[in-house]
Amino acid sequence: MSLNPAAGGEAANLGITREALAATAKPPRRDRGGLRGREGMAGWLFVSPMIVILGLFLVIPILMALWVSLTNWNGSVNPFHTGPGAEFVGGKNYTDLFAKDGLTRSNFMQSISNTFWYVLFVVPLQTVLALGLALLVNNRLLKAKGFFRTAFYFPSVTSSIAISTVFLFLFSSTGAVNALLKALGLGQPNWFIDDRGLIRLLFNAVGVDNPGWAQHDILGRSLWDWLSGPSVALTVIIILVVWTTSGTFMLMFIAALQDLPVEVDEAAALDGATGWKKLRHVTIPMIRPALFLVLTLGLIGTWQVFDQIYVMGAGAPNGTTLTPAFLSYQQSFKNFKYGSGAAMAFVVFVIILALTRAQRWALTDKDERRPLFGRRKQVAR
Repeated sequence: MSLNPAAGGEAANLGITREALAATAKPPRRDRGGLRGREGMAGWLFVSPMIVILGLFLVIPILMALWVSLTNWNGSVNPFHTGPGAEFVGGKNYTDLFAKDGLTRSNFMQSISNTFWYVLFVVPLQTVLALGLALLVNNRLLKAKGFFRTAFYFPSVTSSIAISTVFLFLFSSTGAVNALLKALGLGQPNWFIDDRGLIRLLFNAVGVDNPGWAQHDILGRSLWDWLSGPSVALTVIIILVVWTTSGTFMLMFIAALQDLPVEVDEAAALDGATGWKKLRHVTIPMIRPALFLVLTLGLIGTWQVFDQIYVMGAGAPNGTTLTPAFLSYQQSFKNFKYGSGAAMAFVVFVIILALTRAQRWALTDKDERRPLFGRRKQVAR
Protein backbone atom coordinates (compact mmCIF):
# COMPACT_ATOMS: atom_id res chain seq x y z
CA MET A 1 0.00 0.00 0.00
CA SER A 2 1.47 3.40 -0.95
CA LEU A 3 1.32 6.32 1.49
CA ASN A 4 0.91 9.97 0.66
CA PRO A 5 4.30 11.74 1.32
CA ALA A 6 2.53 14.77 2.69
CA ALA A 7 0.55 12.65 5.09
CA GLY A 8 3.80 10.86 6.07
CA GLY A 9 5.45 14.17 6.84
CA GLU A 10 2.57 15.32 9.01
CA ALA A 11 2.64 11.97 10.85
CA ALA A 12 6.40 12.36 11.47
CA ASN A 13 5.82 15.78 13.00
CA LEU A 14 3.30 14.20 15.35
CA GLY A 15 5.81 11.52 16.40
CA ILE A 16 4.11 8.67 14.54
CA THR A 17 6.34 6.29 12.62
CA ARG A 18 5.62 5.32 9.02
CA GLU A 19 5.22 1.65 10.05
CA ALA A 20 2.56 2.55 12.61
CA LEU A 21 0.69 4.60 10.05
CA ALA A 22 0.76 1.70 7.56
CA ALA A 23 -0.46 -0.71 10.23
CA THR A 24 -3.44 1.48 10.98
CA ALA A 25 -4.28 1.63 7.25
CA LYS A 26 -4.61 -2.16 6.89
CA PRO A 27 -8.11 -3.65 6.94
CA PRO A 28 -9.07 -5.27 10.23
CA ARG A 29 -8.44 -8.96 10.44
CA ARG A 30 -11.55 -11.15 10.59
CA ASP A 31 -11.76 -13.18 13.73
CA ARG A 32 -12.88 -16.62 12.71
CA GLY A 33 -12.98 -17.96 16.22
CA GLY A 34 -15.45 -15.44 17.61
CA LEU A 35 -19.20 -15.55 18.00
CA ARG A 36 -19.87 -15.78 14.24
CA GLY A 37 -17.51 -18.71 13.91
CA ARG A 38 -19.20 -20.59 16.71
CA GLU A 39 -22.61 -19.89 15.15
CA GLY A 40 -21.38 -21.38 11.86
CA MET A 41 -20.12 -24.50 13.59
CA ALA A 42 -23.38 -24.84 15.50
CA GLY A 43 -25.34 -24.50 12.24
CA TRP A 44 -23.36 -27.24 10.52
CA LEU A 45 -23.75 -29.40 13.61
CA PHE A 46 -27.54 -29.08 13.55
CA VAL A 47 -27.91 -29.78 9.81
CA SER A 48 -25.37 -32.62 9.70
CA PRO A 49 -27.94 -35.35 10.56
CA MET A 50 -30.11 -34.33 7.61
CA ILE A 51 -27.08 -34.12 5.31
CA VAL A 52 -26.12 -37.65 6.31
CA ILE A 53 -29.67 -38.93 5.79
CA LEU A 54 -29.98 -37.26 2.36
CA GLY A 55 -26.60 -38.65 1.38
CA LEU A 56 -27.49 -42.19 2.40
CA PHE A 57 -31.03 -42.32 1.05
CA LEU A 58 -30.96 -39.88 -1.87
CA VAL A 59 -27.52 -39.08 -3.29
CA ILE A 60 -26.01 -42.58 -3.03
CA PRO A 61 -29.10 -44.33 -4.53
CA ILE A 62 -29.08 -41.85 -7.43
CA LEU A 63 -25.44 -42.65 -8.15
CA MET A 64 -26.20 -46.39 -7.89
CA ALA A 65 -29.10 -46.01 -10.32
CA LEU A 66 -26.85 -44.10 -12.71
CA TRP A 67 -24.42 -47.02 -12.69
CA VAL A 68 -27.27 -49.49 -13.26
CA SER A 69 -28.36 -47.45 -16.31
CA LEU A 70 -24.95 -48.19 -17.83
CA THR A 71 -25.32 -51.97 -17.43
CA ASN A 72 -27.71 -54.70 -18.61
CA TRP A 73 -28.46 -55.82 -15.05
CA ASN A 74 -31.31 -58.34 -14.84
CA GLY A 75 -31.72 -58.26 -11.05
CA SER A 76 -30.37 -61.74 -10.36
CA VAL A 77 -26.77 -60.81 -9.47
CA ASN A 78 -24.86 -58.01 -7.80
CA PRO A 79 -24.99 -55.05 -10.21
CA PHE A 80 -21.59 -53.78 -9.06
CA HIS A 81 -19.76 -57.00 -9.95
CA THR A 82 -19.52 -56.91 -13.72
CA GLY A 83 -20.19 -60.28 -15.29
CA PRO A 84 -23.06 -62.38 -16.67
CA GLY A 85 -26.32 -60.63 -15.87
CA ALA A 86 -24.62 -57.31 -15.12
CA GLU A 87 -22.33 -56.47 -18.04
CA PHE A 88 -21.22 -52.89 -18.53
CA VAL A 89 -22.79 -51.63 -21.79
CA GLY A 90 -22.05 -47.91 -21.53
CA GLY A 91 -24.61 -45.71 -23.26
CA LYS A 92 -26.36 -48.54 -25.11
CA ASN A 93 -29.49 -48.31 -22.95
CA TYR A 94 -29.78 -44.62 -23.85
CA THR A 95 -29.14 -45.04 -27.57
CA ASP A 96 -31.72 -47.83 -27.71
CA LEU A 97 -34.34 -45.35 -26.51
CA PHE A 98 -33.67 -42.88 -29.33
CA ALA A 99 -31.85 -44.57 -32.22
CA LYS A 100 -32.70 -48.29 -32.31
CA ASP A 101 -35.92 -49.42 -33.96
CA GLY A 102 -37.89 -51.75 -31.75
CA LEU A 103 -40.57 -52.10 -29.11
CA THR A 104 -38.50 -50.32 -26.44
CA ARG A 105 -38.14 -47.10 -28.43
CA SER A 106 -41.72 -47.30 -29.69
CA ASN A 107 -43.15 -47.61 -26.19
CA PHE A 108 -40.86 -44.96 -24.73
CA MET A 109 -41.66 -42.40 -27.42
CA GLN A 110 -45.35 -43.08 -27.03
CA SER A 111 -45.03 -42.54 -23.28
CA ILE A 112 -43.18 -39.26 -23.90
CA SER A 113 -45.92 -38.15 -26.29
CA ASN A 114 -48.66 -39.08 -23.80
CA THR A 115 -46.92 -37.25 -20.97
CA PHE A 116 -46.30 -34.17 -23.11
CA TRP A 117 -50.02 -33.77 -23.72
CA TYR A 118 -50.78 -34.70 -20.12
CA VAL A 119 -48.46 -31.93 -18.84
CA LEU A 120 -49.78 -29.45 -21.39
CA PHE A 121 -53.33 -29.92 -20.09
CA VAL A 122 -52.80 -30.56 -16.37
CA VAL A 123 -50.31 -27.84 -15.38
CA PRO A 124 -52.24 -24.82 -16.76
CA LEU A 125 -55.62 -26.15 -15.64
CA GLN A 126 -54.57 -26.98 -12.07
CA THR A 127 -52.73 -23.64 -11.75
CA VAL A 128 -55.67 -21.57 -12.97
CA LEU A 129 -58.14 -23.55 -10.85
CA ALA A 130 -55.94 -23.28 -7.75
CA LEU A 131 -55.52 -19.52 -8.20
CA GLY A 132 -59.25 -19.08 -8.77
CA LEU A 133 -60.10 -21.04 -5.61
CA ALA A 134 -57.53 -19.05 -3.62
CA LEU A 135 -58.99 -15.74 -4.79
CA LEU A 136 -62.48 -16.99 -3.93
CA VAL A 137 -61.56 -18.20 -0.45
CA ASN A 138 -59.46 -15.10 0.25
CA ASN A 139 -62.37 -12.79 -0.56
CA ARG A 140 -63.29 -10.69 2.45
CA LEU A 141 -67.00 -10.96 1.70
CA LEU A 142 -67.01 -14.77 1.75
CA LYS A 143 -68.32 -16.38 4.92
CA ALA A 144 -67.49 -19.85 6.25
CA LYS A 145 -64.00 -19.65 4.77
CA GLY A 146 -62.80 -22.54 6.93
CA PHE A 147 -65.44 -24.84 5.48
CA PHE A 148 -64.59 -23.98 1.87
CA ARG A 149 -60.86 -24.34 2.46
CA THR A 150 -61.40 -27.77 3.95
CA ALA A 151 -63.77 -28.82 1.17
CA PHE A 152 -61.40 -27.71 -1.60
CA TYR A 153 -58.35 -29.22 0.09
CA PHE A 154 -59.93 -32.54 1.07
CA PRO A 155 -59.32 -34.33 -2.30
CA SER A 156 -55.60 -33.56 -2.00
CA VAL A 157 -55.23 -35.52 1.25
CA THR A 158 -57.34 -38.46 0.13
CA SER A 159 -55.59 -41.59 -1.08
CA SER A 160 -54.88 -41.39 -4.81
CA ILE A 161 -55.64 -45.11 -5.11
CA ALA A 162 -59.06 -44.66 -3.49
CA ILE A 163 -59.97 -41.69 -5.68
CA SER A 164 -58.78 -43.51 -8.81
CA THR A 165 -61.01 -46.46 -7.93
CA VAL A 166 -63.98 -44.13 -7.48
CA PHE A 167 -63.33 -42.56 -10.88
CA LEU A 168 -63.29 -46.01 -12.44
CA PHE A 169 -66.89 -46.44 -11.31
CA LEU A 170 -67.92 -42.88 -12.20
CA PHE A 171 -66.62 -43.09 -15.78
CA SER A 172 -67.57 -46.69 -16.51
CA SER A 173 -69.99 -47.35 -19.37
CA THR A 174 -72.87 -47.58 -16.87
CA GLY A 175 -71.47 -45.00 -14.44
CA ALA A 176 -72.86 -41.72 -13.18
CA VAL A 177 -71.08 -39.61 -15.81
CA ASN A 178 -72.58 -41.49 -18.75
CA ALA A 179 -75.97 -41.48 -17.02
CA LEU A 180 -75.77 -37.69 -16.80
CA LEU A 181 -74.70 -37.39 -20.44
CA LYS A 182 -77.59 -39.63 -21.45
CA ALA A 183 -80.03 -37.44 -19.52
CA LEU A 184 -78.69 -34.40 -21.37
CA GLY A 185 -79.08 -36.15 -24.72
CA LEU A 186 -75.33 -36.36 -25.36
CA GLY A 187 -73.11 -39.24 -26.40
CA GLN A 188 -71.83 -41.83 -23.94
CA PRO A 189 -68.12 -42.53 -24.58
CA ASN A 190 -66.44 -45.76 -23.61
CA TRP A 191 -63.95 -43.80 -21.57
CA PHE A 192 -61.39 -46.44 -20.67
CA ILE A 193 -61.31 -48.30 -24.00
CA ASP A 194 -61.32 -45.31 -26.36
CA ASP A 195 -57.77 -44.67 -27.65
CA ARG A 196 -58.65 -41.82 -30.00
CA GLY A 197 -56.81 -38.56 -29.36
CA LEU A 198 -58.74 -35.36 -28.71
CA ILE A 199 -56.74 -33.33 -31.25
CA ARG A 200 -57.24 -36.06 -33.84
CA LEU A 201 -61.00 -36.00 -33.17
CA LEU A 202 -61.00 -32.25 -33.80
CA PHE A 203 -59.15 -32.76 -37.09
CA ASN A 204 -61.63 -35.46 -38.07
CA ALA A 205 -64.52 -33.12 -37.26
CA VAL A 206 -63.31 -30.72 -39.95
CA GLY A 207 -62.61 -33.49 -42.46
CA VAL A 208 -58.85 -33.92 -41.92
CA ASP A 209 -57.74 -37.51 -41.41
CA ASN A 210 -54.10 -38.60 -41.57
CA PRO A 211 -52.93 -36.00 -44.15
CA GLY A 212 -49.78 -36.41 -46.19
CA TRP A 213 -47.90 -33.61 -44.41
CA ALA A 214 -48.22 -35.53 -41.12
CA GLN A 215 -46.50 -38.71 -42.31
CA HIS A 216 -42.96 -37.62 -41.52
CA ASP A 217 -41.21 -39.98 -39.12
CA ILE A 218 -39.88 -38.50 -35.86
CA LEU A 219 -38.07 -40.91 -33.52
CA GLY A 220 -40.05 -43.88 -34.77
CA ARG A 221 -43.48 -42.19 -34.69
CA SER A 222 -45.27 -40.29 -37.41
CA LEU A 223 -46.03 -36.61 -36.90
CA TRP A 224 -49.73 -37.53 -36.99
CA ASP A 225 -49.23 -39.77 -33.95
CA TRP A 226 -47.34 -37.04 -32.10
CA LEU A 227 -50.15 -34.55 -32.80
CA SER A 228 -53.06 -36.85 -31.93
CA GLY A 229 -53.36 -35.39 -28.43
CA PRO A 230 -54.38 -37.10 -25.20
CA SER A 231 -56.68 -40.07 -25.67
CA VAL A 232 -60.19 -40.17 -24.26
CA ALA A 233 -58.93 -42.57 -21.59
CA LEU A 234 -56.10 -40.22 -20.62
CA THR A 235 -58.59 -37.36 -20.41
CA VAL A 236 -60.24 -39.05 -17.43
CA ILE A 237 -56.89 -39.17 -15.63
CA ILE A 238 -56.33 -35.49 -16.48
CA ILE A 239 -59.68 -34.57 -14.90
CA LEU A 240 -58.84 -36.67 -11.84
CA VAL A 241 -55.39 -35.14 -11.31
CA VAL A 242 -56.57 -31.55 -11.79
CA TRP A 243 -59.31 -32.10 -9.23
CA THR A 244 -57.06 -33.72 -6.63
CA THR A 245 -54.02 -31.42 -6.87
CA SER A 246 -55.66 -28.01 -7.07
CA GLY A 247 -56.37 -27.95 -3.32
CA THR A 248 -52.71 -28.17 -2.36
CA PHE A 249 -51.69 -25.41 -4.74
CA MET A 250 -54.66 -23.34 -3.55
CA LEU A 251 -53.09 -23.20 -0.07
CA MET A 252 -49.83 -21.92 -1.54
CA PHE A 253 -51.65 -19.15 -3.38
CA ILE A 254 -53.67 -18.28 -0.26
CA ALA A 255 -50.45 -17.88 1.73
CA ALA A 256 -49.04 -15.59 -0.97
CA LEU A 257 -52.23 -13.52 -1.21
CA GLN A 258 -52.46 -13.05 2.55
CA ASP A 259 -48.85 -11.85 2.59
CA LEU A 260 -49.61 -8.96 0.21
CA PRO A 261 -49.56 -5.57 1.93
CA VAL A 262 -52.94 -3.89 2.33
CA GLU A 263 -51.50 -0.60 1.07
CA VAL A 264 -51.06 -2.12 -2.38
CA ASP A 265 -54.77 -2.95 -2.64
CA GLU A 266 -55.70 0.52 -1.46
CA ALA A 267 -53.34 2.17 -3.95
CA ALA A 268 -54.69 0.01 -6.78
CA ALA A 269 -58.25 0.94 -5.83
CA LEU A 270 -57.37 4.65 -5.81
CA ASP A 271 -55.85 4.30 -9.28
CA GLY A 272 -59.05 2.66 -10.53
CA ALA A 273 -57.60 -0.85 -10.94
CA THR A 274 -60.33 -3.37 -10.20
CA GLY A 275 -61.23 -6.88 -11.26
CA TRP A 276 -59.16 -8.29 -14.10
CA LYS A 277 -56.83 -5.27 -14.34
CA LYS A 278 -55.93 -5.51 -10.67
CA LEU A 279 -55.35 -9.26 -10.95
CA ARG A 280 -53.18 -8.93 -14.05
CA HIS A 281 -51.11 -5.87 -13.21
CA VAL A 282 -50.94 -5.98 -9.39
CA THR A 283 -51.75 -9.34 -7.85
CA ILE A 284 -50.06 -11.79 -10.22
CA PRO A 285 -46.76 -9.84 -10.47
CA MET A 286 -46.54 -9.68 -6.67
CA ILE A 287 -47.19 -13.41 -6.17
CA ARG A 288 -44.79 -14.43 -8.92
CA PRO A 289 -42.57 -16.49 -6.54
CA ALA A 290 -45.60 -18.54 -5.47
CA LEU A 291 -46.66 -18.90 -9.09
CA PHE A 292 -43.21 -20.18 -10.03
CA LEU A 293 -43.31 -22.67 -7.13
CA VAL A 294 -46.74 -23.97 -8.17
CA LEU A 295 -45.75 -24.34 -11.81
CA THR A 296 -42.48 -26.07 -10.90
CA LEU A 297 -44.09 -28.55 -8.52
CA GLY A 298 -46.87 -29.18 -11.03
CA LEU A 299 -44.37 -29.79 -13.81
CA ILE A 300 -42.33 -32.23 -11.74
CA GLY A 301 -45.40 -34.06 -10.45
CA THR A 302 -46.97 -34.51 -13.87
CA TRP A 303 -43.80 -35.98 -15.39
CA GLN A 304 -43.63 -38.43 -12.48
CA VAL A 305 -47.28 -39.56 -12.51
CA PHE A 306 -47.58 -43.23 -11.62
CA ASP A 307 -50.35 -44.10 -9.12
CA GLN A 308 -53.29 -43.13 -11.30
CA ILE A 309 -51.77 -44.83 -14.35
CA TYR A 310 -51.15 -48.03 -12.43
CA VAL A 311 -54.75 -48.21 -11.17
CA MET A 312 -56.77 -46.78 -14.05
CA GLY A 313 -55.04 -47.84 -17.24
CA ALA A 314 -51.65 -49.53 -16.90
CA GLY A 315 -50.98 -48.25 -20.40
CA ALA A 316 -54.27 -49.39 -21.93
CA PRO A 317 -55.88 -48.83 -24.35
CA ASN A 318 -53.13 -49.38 -26.93
CA GLY A 319 -50.50 -47.61 -24.83
CA THR A 320 -52.34 -44.26 -24.79
CA THR A 321 -52.12 -43.99 -20.98
CA LEU A 322 -48.50 -45.10 -20.83
CA THR A 323 -46.10 -42.74 -19.03
CA PRO A 324 -42.30 -42.87 -18.61
CA ALA A 325 -42.58 -43.52 -14.87
CA PHE A 326 -44.90 -46.49 -15.35
CA LEU A 327 -42.90 -47.77 -18.32
CA SER A 328 -39.68 -47.58 -16.27
CA TYR A 329 -41.36 -49.63 -13.53
CA GLN A 330 -42.69 -52.11 -16.07
CA GLN A 331 -39.34 -52.44 -17.85
CA SER A 332 -37.51 -53.02 -14.56
CA PHE A 333 -39.78 -55.12 -12.39
CA LYS A 334 -41.73 -57.05 -15.02
CA ASN A 335 -39.29 -57.39 -17.91
CA PHE A 336 -36.23 -57.50 -15.60
CA LYS A 337 -34.37 -54.94 -17.72
CA TYR A 338 -33.24 -52.71 -14.89
CA GLY A 339 -30.63 -50.91 -16.96
CA SER A 340 -33.17 -49.82 -19.55
CA GLY A 341 -35.65 -48.80 -16.85
CA ALA A 342 -33.01 -46.71 -15.05
CA ALA A 343 -32.04 -45.04 -18.33
CA MET A 344 -35.67 -44.02 -18.89
CA ALA A 345 -35.77 -42.47 -15.42
CA PHE A 346 -32.64 -40.40 -16.08
CA VAL A 347 -33.94 -39.21 -19.45
CA VAL A 348 -37.08 -37.94 -17.70
CA PHE A 349 -34.85 -36.30 -15.08
CA VAL A 350 -33.02 -34.35 -17.78
CA ILE A 351 -36.33 -33.35 -19.41
CA ILE A 352 -37.61 -32.02 -16.07
CA LEU A 353 -34.42 -30.00 -15.53
CA ALA A 354 -34.61 -28.48 -19.02
CA LEU A 355 -38.30 -27.58 -18.74
CA THR A 356 -37.84 -26.12 -15.27
CA ARG A 357 -34.99 -23.94 -16.55
CA ALA A 358 -37.10 -22.76 -19.48
CA GLN A 359 -40.02 -22.07 -17.16
CA ARG A 360 -37.84 -20.03 -14.81
CA TRP A 361 -36.53 -18.03 -17.76
CA ALA A 362 -40.06 -17.34 -19.01
CA LEU A 363 -41.25 -16.08 -15.60
CA THR A 364 -38.26 -13.79 -15.03
CA ASP A 365 -38.43 -10.12 -15.94
CA LYS A 366 -36.88 -9.29 -19.29
CA ASP A 367 -34.27 -7.04 -17.68
CA GLU A 368 -33.14 -9.82 -15.33
CA ARG A 369 -33.22 -12.76 -17.73
CA ARG A 370 -30.12 -14.80 -18.27
CA PRO A 371 -29.45 -16.94 -21.34
CA LEU A 372 -31.12 -20.33 -21.19
CA PHE A 373 -27.71 -21.95 -21.49
CA GLY A 374 -24.39 -20.42 -20.51
CA ARG A 375 -23.58 -17.29 -18.59
CA ARG A 376 -24.74 -13.75 -19.06
CA LYS A 377 -22.33 -11.63 -21.09
CA GLN A 378 -20.54 -8.95 -19.12
CA VAL A 379 -21.19 -5.46 -20.42
CA ALA A 380 -18.08 -3.31 -20.49
CA ARG A 381 -18.42 -0.06 -18.61
